[in-house]
Amino acid sequence: MHYRKFGRTGWQVSEVSFGAWAIGADWGSVDDSDSIAALHTALDNGVNLIDTADVYGDGHSERLIARVREERSDEFYVVTKAGRRLNPHVADGYNKENLTAFVERSLKNLNTDCLDLVQLHCPPTDVYYRPEVFDALDDLVEAGKIQYYGVSVEKVEEALKAIDYPGVQSVQIIFNMFRQRPAELFFEQAQARQVAILARVPLASGLLTGKMKPSTTFAANDHRNYNRQGAAFDVGETFSGVDFDTGLEAVIELEALKPEGMTMTQFALKWILTFDAVACVIPGAKNPAQATDNTATSELPDLSPEIMAGVKRIYDEYIRAQVHHRW
Repeated sequence: MHYRKFGRTGWQVSEVSFGAWAIGADWGSVDDSDSIAALHTALDNGVNLIDTADVYGDGHSERLIARVREERSDEFYVVTKAGRRLNPHVADGYNKENLTAFVERSLKNLNTDCLDLVQLHCPPTDVYYRPEVFDALDDLVEAGKIQYYGVSVEKVEEALKAIDYPGVQSVQIIFNMFRQRPAELFFEQAQARQVAILARVPLASGLLTGKMKPSTTFAANDHRNYNRQGAAFDVGETFSGVDFDTGLEAVIELEALKPEGMTMTQFALKWILTFDAVACVIPGAKNPAQATDNTATSELPDLSPEIMAGVKRIYDEYIRAQVHHRW
């Protein structure tokens, strides 16, 4: 496993880390014993950062991670998120009282005295224009409740505004073969300010694994079933906002570019890691086999300029018109 600098924090993090949404909820049936085993496998393979949120299974993901922490002697970072527990999820809810309550709950779920890093969880755009929200996070740092804070965003606009605040240490943003816009301007600005970037939804909700077909179906409790039109949360979270059938067509083209010796999952992750601005990519894993496949990516050869150009061509031909202007 290779490690990268995580912004200004002084952390060195595994370039392939672990996204813990799937082991919490919204991805169909998941067995806790498989989830625990997947976490252990990832950590055994060099992962030292796990990304979660207080709403993943209403805290279930955080509590599973706490169990794993108790079972191991090695240290690893746990970064969580706060804000989506608000109902309604509106900008006014992002105030000191609510953020403090969310942090206290995550401290309990994770069985710790101080959270490594807390990210605002895709708040409404207006939140990024309210300095008092970031003042509240500064107060939580000063109180010793959190060590660092960052944001998880939907849009490049939000990411660019967030890094105006000096306390923002990290930005988590959707970046993958189907969502390439962040690399155009945001990456350069984040690097200039030494802000860490976590690349989320790296496999476009599984579309980029090459394992899906037009006939593929999803369980009722899987967001790839119920959120295709954005009924529950931002549509860009599901298949990166790409029409399912169009995405499948693009994947067929991408498979022809895939280097020998890589799975499609590894190809998609390696593409992201080609960008130096990315501190880590956070694919999910529901079992040890997936965790092993993900983490092995770090040791694979870099992609050639020709392959990178080919991925851009496919994006421009199939995907750009659907997503580039939206996020």
